[in-house]
Amino acid sequence: MIKMIGKNEADKELSLMEERRAAAYEEKSKAVAEIIESVRKNKDKALIKYTKKFDNIGLSVKDLKVTEKEISEAYNQVDKGFIKALKNAIKNITFFHEKQKADEWFETLPNDVVLGVRNNPIRKVGVYVPGGTAAYPSTVLMNIIPAKVAGVEEVIMISPPMKRGKKVTCNPYVLVAAAEVDVSSIYKVGGAHGIAALAFGTPTIPKVDKIVGPGNIYVTLAKKELFGIVGIDKLAGPSDILIIADTDSDARFIAADLLSQAEHDPDAQAILVTDSQDVAAKVTEELEKQVEGLSRKDIIRKSMKNNGAIFVTKDMKQAIDIANRIAPEHLEIMASKPQGILEGISNAGAVFLGPYSPEVVGDYIAGPNHVLPTGGSARFSSPLGVYDFIKKQSIIGYTKPALKEVLPDIKIMASIEGLDAHARSAEIRFE
Repeated sequence: MIKMIGKNEADKELSLMEERRAAAYEEKSKAVAEIIESVRKNKDKALIKYTKKFDNIGLSVKDLKVTEKEISEAYNQVDKGFIKALKNAIKNITFFHEKQKADEWFETLPNDVVLGVRNNPIRKVGVYVPGGTAAYPSTVLMNIIPAKVAGVEEVIMISPPMKRGKKVTCNPYVLVAAAEVDVSSIYKVGGAHGIAALAFGTPTIPKVDKIVGPGNIYVTLAKKELFGIVGIDKLAGPSDILIIADTDSDARFIAADLLSQAEHDPDAQAILVTDSQDVAAKVTEELEKQVEGLSRKDIIRKSMKNNGAIFVTKDMKQAIDIANRIAPEHLEIMASKPQGILEGISNAGAVFLGPYSPEVVGDYIAGPNHVLPTGGSARFSSPLGVYDFIKKQSIIGYTKPALKEVLPDIKIMASIEGLDAHARSAEIRFE
């Protein structure tokens, strides 16, 4: 079910992984571009067409927006324990993101020069919440709470529709989560067509300034195509986890955590890196044992076969080097001294320390954001946060004496660049 890779084969296997990442998006780009153009031209009419085509659900334009009645009914359809868990998660996630608020600053320099930075929240944000084979109320919280903490004025949420009896609505757990964090409005639309609707606006769905939230490859490609017309958070690929484990690690815990990511979809990636052949063998046994009791075992087996791997390294240094090259979305360090290994980690979206910090605690309740850089992008990208919903303004205030003092510098820089009008705009103030 999972490949075993020896210490001398690591470099070759890592190169193959990188090639697979690069090829993943190419074939579906043309279809996404056609969908985007159709939505740009035909607006709501295109949304209805693609909802029928991809979700097999017939909607009228007036049914696109989720009503207050639907939200009220959703509260009657969810487990009561869910509301309690949701409120705990909201409290923890809000606490963590409040810590991310950036300070504004202003300095007065000689000649009464004023320099500074202002923070302005983005005015209108669109949030995509996946549907399909599972419900993701946690994604609602992780995307909307930092926007609210940042001060975003209007948050528009879209999520694919589903049938409940004769009614067409969104998943009730998703609707309740959205209501609990005070989303502005919700629309029953998903896929690349939903992303295009947020980017261009339609008579029903407002145009937004930035789109955040994970989705399938079509959603990701739509965000990529529309970047520049609208802001985006990141290009989210399939979920992935990497676990660094030493000889003292519990194979049961490792196997369970690998399986928890593999169940997302067949393209998810689950990797163990260990310097212990004994741990590698025990984890292989545990994977086969534990997968049999899981409801999504067919998806897990495909994921493990296509993208799962166990690297057996010569030492912990090689394990750290492999982790940094893969740059995982989630990194668990199951070792007797995880802090020591953490010091060597530069590329990871979120890091989980020790045997009692499973990745799932970060998914739901700990507080840090679970919208993380995937596909190796942790080399240059960060988790979603308050900073993703803030625009910074540079403030510059010069007095006449201050400008006169730097005039010679301006003139020589403008001359070198061949921009005489630049120099003139400063000189004219002293004629």
